[in-house]
Amino acid sequence: MQKKSVSKAMIMAAGVGSRLEPLTLSVPKPLIPVANRPVMDILFEKLKMINVSDVICNTYYLADQIINRYSKNNIGINFNYIKEENLSGTAGGLKKCQNFFNKGETFLVLSADGLTNADLEKGIETHLNSNAIATIGIKKIPKEEVSHFGVVVTDNNGFITEFQEKPSVEEAKSNYINTGIYIFDYEIFNYIPENTFYDFAKNVFPKLLAEKSINTFEISDYWTDIGTIAQYRQSVKDLFNKECNFRHSDIIKTSNGRYLKGNSTIPVGTCIYGDCTIGNDCQIGKNVTIKDSIIWDNVVIEDNVTITDCVIASNCKIEKNIENLIIGANQSFFDDRPKINA
Repeated sequence: MQKKSVSKAMIMAAGVGSRLEPLTLSVPKPLIPVANRPVMDILFEKLKMINVSDVICNTYYLADQIINRYSKNNIGINFNYIKEENLSGTAGGLKKCQNFFNKGETFLVLSADGLTNADLEKGIETHLNSNAIATIGIKKIPKEEVSHFGVVVTDNNGFITEFQEKPSVEEAKSNYINTGIYIFDYEIFNYIPENTFYDFAKNVFPKLLAEKSINTFEISDYWTDIGTIAQYRQSVKDLFNKECNFRHSDIIKTSNGRYLKGNSTIPVGTCIYGDCTIGNDCQIGKNVTIKDSIIWDNVVIEDNVTITDCVIASNCKIEKNIENLIIGANQSFFDDRPKINA
């Protein structure tokens, strides 16, 4: 019998996001804003566009923030969730969501920190025509970068023959990497034990590869994750350079740069250099200069301050010049210079 298309997805949203600290000390990684929009908002919007509206997430770290945001949402996603008491790995998290899916059903599994314009419908079609239990989205990258990723080796028909976990450049047999975009048949649950810490890459895929075929579809469009500070900052640059595409506020050009903002008022004397993002409800003083920085919501910047190459999380107060800093939420940087009486 012909398989039906896909209407459900599972989002892996349990991770702590330690490589994004201090930003993730108060915000879970799926809610990190890109162009003033949580990356998970962008992901849900992409799913809705391909008629995938029933979504379940496994949550763990700062779970209530995710649950509170999406339990009632205006994106059109029917949001479901589980709260994990202990982390159980990528595959273990999916196993806990098994009851959400029906026998015989095909579904998507995506990472909550992924930012992509991948043609998911193409991937689904490829999977439905393959008779494979699993299909993985793969991306071609420069050979010199393979040591940072899980490498996928395929035959001429796109079926996986081997995985290499972060191989050296010399040992890598391919420069295609696993993007963490998966299309699975319900049978995948037969390969994941209950109540066991279990990963796709380390546990499920090697076993599946030995017994069944794993298919791939190539992602030629934009793909990244925001797993590190460097990747996060680069994703914002990519947006300004139109390498990735999603709904956001208008980009405003200045004589020296570009910026986008939420509802914050930008005083006339503010100087913007490079590419900057300014969130909602920020208070910006007189004669402020902002260079290549990402500023979240409710940030106060006092008069005559210059901010250069910084990421500033919400509810911070900046009274002095700062440069090359990553600042977590609710921090204050006071001007400790001696005051000169007029």
